[in-house]
Amino acid sequence: MKRLILVLLVLFVGRAEATDVDVVGLFPGKAILVVDGAPPKTYNIGNMLSADTKLVAADNESVTIAVDGKRYTLKMGQAIEHASQGSSNQVVLQAGDRGHFIANAMINGVSIKMMVDTGASLVTLPATDAIRLGINYTTGARGKMNTAGGVVNAYSVKLDSVKVGDIVLYQVDASVIETGLTIPLLGMSFLNRMEMRREGDQMTLIKRF
Repeated sequence: MKRLILVLLVLFVGRAEATDVDVVGLFPGKAILVVDGAPPKTYNIGNMLSADTKLVAADNESVTIAVDGKRYTLKMGQAIEHASQGSSNQVVLQAGDRGHFIANAMINGVSIKMMVDTGASLVTLPATDAIRLGINYTTGARGKMNTAGGVVNAYSVKLDSVKVGDIVLYQVDASVIETGLTIPLLGMSFLNRMEMRREGDQMTLIKRF
């Protein structure tokens, strides 16, 4: 039987503790988890995994946890990380098959793949990804945005953090659109604080400030 594993790493500023969670079984309303290397245990919705981490939803596809009251819905194999220290100020990205640069990023501590887009004035998220990241985007200011598919509704939000490699920016302006976007865009609200160097199929981002 194939073992399904989700590694969840939560680091808190000023604390050395971390909570590791392996998901070994998913069911409606409960999940079988290995927490910090302990024997597998069945947790029901509402159970605490640690002092700051709570299981708030589970089904056959994913689990939703709350860390300090903030919710994240994660599928198998995804990771969540809060607060890193000792980071460097640059990262090297590799171009994909179609020539686009794809970054393995973290938004508000949750892993997400993003396409580098200097034509996007803001970090831009599809609504489905915003929901997965725990962002209540409909509370943001509503406006319009031009896309390849036409003019769509857009919501302004502020991201707690955006991390690419070891580079972390805080309080990043972003936009969420409900239609017309299939991949999150790493736009200029992040990139305008970087020096960008491209050599062949590699791009180096260097944090300027």
